[in-house]
Amino acid sequence: MSTMPAQYIIYGGELSLFTRKLEAAMIFYGAKFDLRSKNTADVANIETRSGTHQVPVLLTPENWMIADTTPLLQMLDSRFPDRRMFPEGELGVLVHVLEEHFDEWIARVMVHYRWHYPESAKFAAMRMADGNEEVAERVMNWGPRACRATGTESPHQRQAAEQEYLRMLQAAEIQLQQTAFLLGERPTALDCIVLGGLRAHTNMDPDPKRVVAQFPCVVEWAQERADGWDGKGSLAPLSDLTGFAQHVLSEMASTYVPYVLANADAQTAGAKAFHTEIYSQDVSFLSRPYPEQARQMLVKRIHELDTAAQQVIQPWLKKYGLARAFE
Repeated sequence: MSTMPAQYIIYGGELSLFTRKLEAAMIFYGAKFDLRSKNTADVANIETRSGTHQVPVLLTPENWMIADTTPLLQMLDSRFPDRRMFPEGELGVLVHVLEEHFDEWIARVMVHYRWHYPESAKFAAMRMADGNEEVAERVMNWGPRACRATGTESPHQRQAAEQEYLRMLQAAEIQLQQTAFLLGERPTALDCIVLGGLRAHTNMDPDPKRVVAQFPCVVEWAQERADGWDGKGSLAPLSDLTGFAQHVLSEMASTYVPYVLANADAQTAGAKAFHTEIYSQDVSFLSRPYPEQARQMLVKRIHELDTAAQQVIQPWLKKYGLARAFE
């Protein structure tokens, strides 16, 4: 990672999904930024100022230290309005819904691939620990707990998660032969999170990298093509979504929706864990506050639409079986 001074500084890690999501966004914004390893920085100061131990954290030109990529992108959109990652109006809701699915659901596939395959686990742990075997061992001990928390402990769920990701890659391969990005000819926050997953996890770790290699357009896009955006282009309208968008939306009702609603109920009840049916199996998950906070951000975006936009969005959400998740 570069240590040259920059207008913005991202403190994170090259194997962090959300660090690489924010990095992709900064490239699309055309912002001057530097990506630095949090491990080699003043960790205590960063965590105190940002209020979190998680990465990434963005240091702004005003000397603000901010975390959480979704609101960060919304803030940066106001600074780079011609290169927004969240469009205004109905399309902004579409992008937010799709981004939410990858942020809070598909992220579990990344966790599974990294920590359930010994070669990938050792590779990632050693790289995250900068070659320190003692630190790497502690990291590897954490991995299986993360898998249990995100519902990929059983062989059935592991296989289903991999098949789900494979279908997504197939849809992306077809889409990227037709358009420059996943929702049309310009990038959005959806492209950022998909690129973050590829660059930090599935086109990085040895085992999933062999899976991704079957999709040459996806590989080329992630490694080079996506970063060449010239700031131009338009998105497909809500009435004529890209095939990739339709594919993801068609899967959300049976996966993301039951998960996020069960987590919301668990948070209300103060429960530490909850069960819900995913891929015809009763699955245990750790109850976490952030997925509910993220869902509420989306609810707020939808409710802030004007009446005309509401009349478009509500039937659309019902069409894909998503309305009850965002009431």
